Amino acid sequence: MKGNAAKVRHRGLHGIGDGDEVPLAELRPGAEATVVRVESAAAPAVARRLADLGFTPGTRVRVQRRAPLRDPVLYRVRDYEVCLRRAQAAWVRVVGVGV
Repeated sequence: MKGNAAKVRHRGLHGIGDGDEVPLAELRPGAEATVVRVESAAAPAVARRLADLGFTPGTRVRVQRRAPLRDPVLYRVRDYEVCLRRAQAAWVRVVGVGV
């Protein structure tokens, strides 16, 4: 196993490293991250709605809380709170997860 040493990476909160790009829907309550993009495969109406709600590149997002069955989720974006279903939040990609 000499040449096959496993790579060890520092992982941040919830097993997600600072440089890993993940869907917003995967974050747990209390986590904060920065929006990188909205998936290009999202329907134009969905992408537009997310942008209108403030999910634009460079925006900080905090997961406030989840409904008992994990859907919908309340997010803090800019200076207000917005509720999204997990299917919508899955289109938003974020990095820099932390508390």
